[in-house]
Amino acid sequence: MFLIILGVLAFIAARVLRSSDNAPKKLFPAVRAVAFILIILGVLSKCFVQIGAGEVGVKKLFGKIQPEVLTSGLHFVNPLLEIEKADIRTQNYTMSGVTDEGHKTGDDGIRALTADGLEINLDLTVLYRVIPSEAPRLIRETGNDYQEKIVRPIARTKIRDMAVYYDAVSMFSIKRDEFQAKIFKGIEDEFKKRGLLLENITLPASVKNVIEQKIQAEQEAQKMQFVLQKEKQEAERKRVEAQGITDYQRILNENLSDKQLQYENIKALKEIALSPNAKVIIMGKGNNPVILDAKSQ
Repeated sequence: MFLIILGVLAFIAARVLRSSDNAPKKLFPAVRAVAFILIILGVLSKCFVQIGAGEVGVKKLFGKIQPEVLTSGLHFVNPLLEIEKADIRTQNYTMSGVTDEGHKTGDDGIRALTADGLEINLDLTVLYRVIPSEAPRLIRETGNDYQEKIVRPIARTKIRDMAVYYDAVSMFSIKRDEFQAKIFKGIEDEFKKRGLLLENITLPASVKNVIEQKIQAEQEAQKMQFVLQKEKQEAERKRVEAQGITDYQRILNENLSDKQLQYENIKALKEIALSPNAKVIIMGKGNNPVILDAKSQ
């Protein structure tokens, strides 16, 4: 395009020289020849396009994207076409909680809520590539910033959508493969709709801090449950004991007569009289006392 512009300027200069009375007439043919040569070279340079390895060329004619793509190699094309190159090699996009480790600075980990109510912060690396035949549609619908418009939001959404079905411990232990497979399938389907092919995803081996917090929380809950159960049992014991004392006193009050009290009194005094320290016990009622000598028994 630059050569064509130079050629047009040179051609205009040649016409100016031809119409000028003061300019040498012999310069006109030379300038005109240079102008034609520049225009021809410019057109030829636009007719030949080199597409590198790992790329495809997307053709645009007056802003309208053509459905056909140019594969790697040298191509002869319409000079009016604008060729935009698209990378079809495997690319990766990393979202990490570690500063300066992913594509974005700062904490870019994926925060998700698990089935047991814990918030986890996951790192994720997505390996993908552009489907060559879908490159025109991808550029037409999304543009070249498909990492920010497709890769990042879809990956983060699918992680959050799947995490709610798993608890934090099993997600990275017995159900790790199942969890990763479902995430892969979900992202793969969404990528294909938009012209991308998912090759692999990489999740962290574990979320150690979250699992440790989960275990600690479970232990604290079990401990509290044990304490509450013990207190409940102790309260029940005291209630039963108090009820027993109440029932005993009620039965005793209902069945205890004067004769029974006299009988119990005699039994108690007799036991005292039989003890080694007892000497004389006087028992009686009213004007008829009874004297028991301990030595005579």
